[in-house]
Amino acid sequence: MINRRRQAALALTALLAAAAACQNHLRQESAAPPPHPAPAVPATGFTLVASGDVMPQSSALDHAHFDAGGNGYDFRPMLSGVGPVVAGADLALCHLATVTGTDGGHTALTSPPQLAEALSATGYDGCSTASDRALDDGAAGIQRTLDALDRVGLRHSGTARTQAEAGTLTVMNAGRARVAQLSYTYDVNGNALPPGRPWAVGLLDENRILADARAARRAGADVVVVSVHWGTDGTDAPDQQQLTLAKRLTAARTGGRPDIDLVLGTHAHIPQAYEKVNGTWVVYGLGDQLAGEMYNSRGHQDPRGNQSTLARFTFTPPTTPGGRWEVAKAEFVPQLYDVDAGRVVDLNAAIDQGADFTAVRDAIRNVVLSRGAAKDGLVMGE
Repeated sequence: MINRRRQAALALTALLAAAAACQNHLRQESAAPPPHPAPAVPATGFTLVASGDVMPQSSALDHAHFDAGGNGYDFRPMLSGVGPVVAGADLALCHLATVTGTDGGHTALTSPPQLAEALSATGYDGCSTASDRALDDGAAGIQRTLDALDRVGLRHSGTARTQAEAGTLTVMNAGRARVAQLSYTYDVNGNALPPGRPWAVGLLDENRILADARAARRAGADVVVVSVHWGTDGTDAPDQQQLTLAKRLTAARTGGRPDIDLVLGTHAHIPQAYEKVNGTWVVYGLGDQLAGEMYNSRGHQDPRGNQSTLARFTFTPPTTPGGRWEVAKAEFVPQLYDVDAGRVVDLNAAIDQGADFTAVRDAIRNVVLSRGAAKDGLVMGE
């Protein structure tokens, strides 16, 4: 059960949200928009937003149960604070780093299926699903997870129910561009692949990634995004595997054109650096968007486990036939899962409203920029 302090935090959060909504409404009424506002991105380009691991711990489950009035689970209020950024993108991608259980029958190794409903309601279009926890409940867990995503219209990549599905590319529309999402994991926690299903989870292998990326390009993908579950838990610096694989993947080219246009990393459970490698943006670690009380290897609670970023990249079309879609603007939006309130917080928006999150926001920014991404144009977005 949620303790009284958390209940009070929830009530306070609701009051603050209502006050902010009222102020925003008044501002909108008092400021008439220009008759022809300039578009935020070129009409022929698109904006892609991506977030890190969604893997609710017991404390987050308590909040979702409370938000559902004690009847089931409702994760939508938990994610509502980042809804404007997510829904405002032409394409929004999440990383579901858990498998779902039955309705009301989840376990320590699975999450409630209502999680998929919340991700869709927040504005996500698709999720990567290859993670070290993808086989926590065997083939049945994969089946339930992908069924839950299908029910709410979320595309997915990284795990498969059938061999045919494993061989099918996940390609989504973003404006007039076609974007392929590929998903792989470094490990599955030592679990064996289901008998007769070596294709059930996308395992991290350079040759396979490049083969899949080239197949996506041949199938008409304008932009190829690779989601990789990699890195060392609790370490904000990318490890040698991440650095080496990032260089090799971004160096690969076919006909002079890069095979991969964006690399999105998850699994470290804390934010890691962004870096432009061989002309391609790499996010080594987005951090956990939705977790709960997280602990380090010494058993101490680690607040970094609830810090993360939303990556936002604005792509523009090639200037010559057969050319590359280029990233015209690269941004990161710092966020935090507030353990007491049970809410994912857009830190810049919260600071603008007077919340005291400056130190957390600045710590995330320092890590994100630690490999010199600012010199290549990465900025903190609103």
